Amino acid sequence: MPDEITLTIDGVDVKTTPGTNILQAAIDAGMYIPYLCYYPGMKSFGACRMCVVTAEQKTPDGEYRSLPGSPASCTTPAADGMRVSTNSENLVGLRRGIMDLLISEHPHGCLTCHRVELCGPSDICLRHVSVNDRCVTCPKNERCELKDTVRYLEMELDTPLTYNNRHLPLKVEDPLWEMDMNLCIVCGRCVRACDEIRGDNALTFTDRSGRSLIGTSHGTSLLESGCEFCGACIDVCPTGALVEREHKWDKAVKKVSSICPHCPVGCQVDLEVDKRNRLIRTSPDIHAPANRGQVCFKGKFGLEFVNRKERLRKPLVRVDGSLQESTIVDALDQVASRLKEHKGNEFALIASPRGTNEDNYIAQKFARAVMSSNNIDISSNLRPELTPALGDMLGSRAATNSIWELEGSKCFLVVSSNITEEQNVAAIPIKKAVKNGAALIVVDPRETELTRFATVWLRPRPGAETALIGGILRAIVDESLDDHQFLADRCEGVRELKNSLWAFDLIRVSEITAIPQTEIQEAARIFANNGPAAILYALETLAPELRDACVRGLINLALVTGNVGKPSSGLYPLYAGANEQGSKDVGCAPDYLPGYRPLSDSTDVDRFQQEWDADVPSSEGLTLTEMTAAIRDGHVKALMVAGDSPNFTNSELGDFLNAARQLELLVVLATFRSELTEVADVVLPSATFAENEGTYTNMERRVQLVRPAVGPKGDEEPDWRIINRIANLMGANGFDHEDAEAVFDELTGLVETYGGISYERLRSGGVQWPCLAADMSDTGILGVPEADAGKIKLSQMALPDVPNDVGADYPFVLAMGRMLHQADRPMEIGKSGKRNVIERDEVVEIHPEDAQDLDIV
Repeated sequence: MPDEITLTIDGVDVKTTPGTNILQAAIDAGMYIPYLCYYPGMKSFGACRMCVVTAEQKTPDGEYRSLPGSPASCTTPAADGMRVSTNSENLVGLRRGIMDLLISEHPHGCLTCHRVELCGPSDICLRHVSVNDRCVTCPKNERCELKDTVRYLEMELDTPLTYNNRHLPLKVEDPLWEMDMNLCIVCGRCVRACDEIRGDNALTFTDRSGRSLIGTSHGTSLLESGCEFCGACIDVCPTGALVEREHKWDKAVKKVSSICPHCPVGCQVDLEVDKRNRLIRTSPDIHAPANRGQVCFKGKFGLEFVNRKERLRKPLVRVDGSLQESTIVDALDQVASRLKEHKGNEFALIASPRGTNEDNYIAQKFARAVMSSNNIDISSNLRPELTPALGDMLGSRAATNSIWELEGSKCFLVVSSNITEEQNVAAIPIKKAVKNGAALIVVDPRETELTRFATVWLRPRPGAETALIGGILRAIVDESLDDHQFLADRCEGVRELKNSLWAFDLIRVSEITAIPQTEIQEAARIFANNGPAAILYALETLAPELRDACVRGLINLALVTGNVGKPSSGLYPLYAGANEQGSKDVGCAPDYLPGYRPLSDSTDVDRFQQEWDADVPSSEGLTLTEMTAAIRDGHVKALMVAGDSPNFTNSELGDFLNAARQLELLVVLATFRSELTEVADVVLPSATFAENEGTYTNMERRVQLVRPAVGPKGDEEPDWRIINRIANLMGANGFDHEDAEAVFDELTGLVETYGGISYERLRSGGVQWPCLAADMSDTGILGVPEADAGKIKLSQMALPDVPNDVGADYPFVLAMGRMLHQADRPMEIGKSGKRNVIERDEVVEIHPEDAQDLDIV
């Protein structure tokens, strides 16, 4: 089959790939054929018939044969030499007849009114219309594909058919969205997006008095149907049948492309802003390589914080025990003068995972070059052990492959990760691949959503995950399922690894993990026999001292099965913070400089000292998890914190708040007042992502531009600019950048893997590092074999002892877990005001034998 075919559409030659339908070929070529039910990325449906064409197929003898009737272009495959006509008089008449049928059940005053361009979103006008329930009831009359199609067809003002109002009540009880089935044209896009793309099946077709409509799958409420509230159905709806509740009537005056700040997937979204400088809605970019038109509930509905009136607009300075508003000049003067007293190791800085690369590069530079301290970390970095082993063994502390390569994986191993909640969009290609036959192995003592899709769900005793990975490796080696050729060509230390695996006797591993030997062997066979295979891990249930060994075991597993350096394979560490990868890349870490240059290397330290014209300390600093004790013990006396993080109050860092009260100086760069700002000495208002320009680096190493969409309303500024001003007041050199691009240019000169990336290049799309030069393409896959590359050294493994933290007072281990929906758990839908809420009892699961010992029924 040829890689490319050519067809003619309306006399224009169009090139496409075999298997592409005519409509998609036209879209790719920038040509317009009217359509309502088709949507790129979903299967052809052929329901609306709006995309009808006439087509002639070229026969083997060179003649042309007309396809019968007027086929829908979305269901007709393109063929080499095909001739297609899309806009003949007959086709236009046919489309108008189809549209007459559609709008005979749809309020259509706005659709056909020639004065609609003069209308605002809240105007009520009944001029020139014969139907008085027009689209004034529809909040989408400025963004309606149905209206655009009607106007493209140059329809008359009235349909000759009798209008039939459905008189269906609006559904407004569920959170975040509203449904008006009077406006639905039953194109099925929402149902198919939920099923085909999201894998959730919360919406379905229903039958009401012989008429097809859209409804929920398992009851009257979306909450009962397992809806994730991702908003995909709203994004694909061509009418106003499904809309966001918040700002639904508001009209955007500008649209700005930026990056969601909520998780490391790095979803590209369009931020719509109204004339009052408010962010009114977000819509994902269908062409974005990181998210392909998808977001989660946080990206769709969780950005309203930008508009909150409670935003900090003025600095706060503690005077006589209470925080009082101050001028930005006085606040910065006080910070600069007091920080001079705390240079050295008694200063620490915690950067924000929502901070841009520019923010956090300047933060770590300030800590090292101005404050002479390596006590620098990110507030989300609770599991720093996820990536060092990747750097040691594979050369880069990052994921080896891209997110959407997972669609092509034949097997997944997901270890101790609640990915559907924490990195939601990254789970979409996994669920899609599993639906198409891929195997899924979940290793987690908790029940997460992915366990419902799992081929094998292994529930090890908490802390026994490394023993389980070693057991899987032992089973693979015992049954000679390893990739002999890959190991011979690309790896060293193979014999040493295999010798170390003798300690992982499967009977002993079964005793440690509480998983039957047969299940361990089954998982090993599935993973080894179904390539390419990908490993995703967050290690949320492992103690810190166990994580590094577990990561090394997972890397061994990928190497032994040959799943490194090829598409749809590799390893994916799952962070919590949106820009955690980028923050680490630019040096926001206590043990290395930007570009992962070790502090132990005097040559690297000398280089940064010359570049920054300042002394740089060479001793490693405190990690995030060590800072609470250091503050409590008086070793750290001054702390600067950027961003609002739940980790300061959720006990992940111990009793951080109480420790912070002992500081001699606490400076917080924040967007809102919080429990942390209430104990601060100085609070400086920080800009949100929507007011900031800079870059984020997502979990697949893709550097993307964050663009400002709304303007500031007070003294808030980007963190890098605030820190620059403090540094200048302290007399430091090298903190005089004019804008974020100047900061980025400086860091790309120091971070080798960013060397070929520039704002100019990023304006046309993200770039995956390593990108060493401007003429170098980005790198999608790490670990690709090179002729002169050295071999990868496998890591020997030792059978670990599972920590035994239980005792007479606390005889059990609590493994926390959360679920978006559990179909087998009883629940009720109650009311909170006018809105539906889930009402159910939370449960603790316990082993039947333990329950019997405790007389629990």
